[in-house]
Amino acid sequence: MQEESFYSVRMRASMNGSHEDGGKHISGGERLIPFHEMKRTVNALLEKGLSHSRGKPDFMQIQFEEVHEPIKAIQPLPVHTHEVSSPEEGQVLARLLLEREGVSREMIEKAYEQIPEWSGVRGAVVFDIHSGKRVDQTRVSRIDWTDANFEKWASRFHVPAHPRIKEALALASKVSRHPITIAELCWSDDPDYITGYVAGKKMGYQRITPMKEYGIEEGCRIFFIDGSEDVNTYIHELEKQPILIEWEEDHDS
Repeated sequence: MQEESFYSVRMRASMNGSHEDGGKHISGGERLIPFHEMKRTVNALLEKGLSHSRGKPDFMQIQFEEVHEPIKAIQPLPVHTHEVSSPEEGQVLARLLLEREGVSREMIEKAYEQIPEWSGVRGAVVFDIHSGKRVDQTRVSRIDWTDANFEKWASRFHVPAHPRIKEALALASKVSRHPITIAELCWSDDPDYITGYVAGKKMGYQRITPMKEYGIEEGCRIFFIDGSEDVNTYIHELEKQPILIEWEEDHDS
């Protein structure tokens, strides 16, 4: 689909040293852009890393690399928002949605029991719905959605045109399209952001607010997968296959 070269641009910021040295994760970002957008994108990622509510970083890394693999275009998942009265109600709803998407109640509870152990994981935990165990972890990369197309989509569906929603929906759309992904569960480590989501092929992207109390810095991202399939190939495709979200109104209608 591309005629010009695209670049994967990534930022990570931490406090009290780098992530490898045990520093506290502050912020991260990922873009997939043509070269002429490089300066604007790097400046935006720099600002994001320096102004995050988790704290002031003393380590930041911004890097980019040319993408040589063909870029695939996919549609965003359909979105629905649930407003609930408390984080506890939000978590109950999240469990129910995971079960509807094909994760057994037993496996959901096993995953929730282990969430405190995964608080230091950067990226996502990959959880096998057969064994009830974490089989790997990954950071989804090489994914983006142009601002103009996202804003058109947001206007059509009366969703706030916020970069946070764009990034989360783009990621969830890439993850859900993979054949061995059953569902995704996520809420942010940002203490000022209390909305989370459950996503899957059948139900789309289900936003739930709230899923935690304000001020809590522990987040969660779990990919529930069919672990009987090739997990190594799954991780490779999430990290390396370049994807652009391209919403088309005719597709939704």
